[in-house]
Amino acid sequence: MTATETQGKARLVTGPGMLLVWLYGVMSVGAVSRSIYQIATEFDRAPLAYSLSAVAAVVYVFITYTLVRGGEKARRAALVCCAAELAGVLIVGTWTLVEPSAFPDATVWSDFGYGYVFIPVLLPLTGIWWLRKSAGTA
Repeated sequence: MTATETQGKARLVTGPGMLLVWLYGVMSVGAVSRSIYQIATEFDRAPLAYSLSAVAAVVYVFITYTLVRGGEKARRAALVCCAAELAGVLIVGTWTLVEPSAFPDATVWSDFGYGYVFIPVLLPLTGIWWLRKSAGTA
């Protein structure tokens, strides 16, 4: 690895990037543990909600990994995933408000992340901002 590659990889996890890694890591642990528990013990109660929570968990883990990995390819992958995450939060958040009967239990993205202090809607916006800002330096 050249010095430029090492420097570019490090820049994704400095300043706001480090805070993003920490927040995505916390959301990963929360979403993974919640979805595993719910799928293992209560899946028949709300299969759609619990499946969507598992999807959110996978997205959070992948974004955390790409931010830590660094580099241009990882930055682009994280940017695409942050955009997909934002779309998911907006779609599921709207869906839970329009048709609450489809969700007998909440997902990570229900009500735009209300159960998680709206972090699920704010995190991808912040991630997209940081990843676009770091594009010239990574």
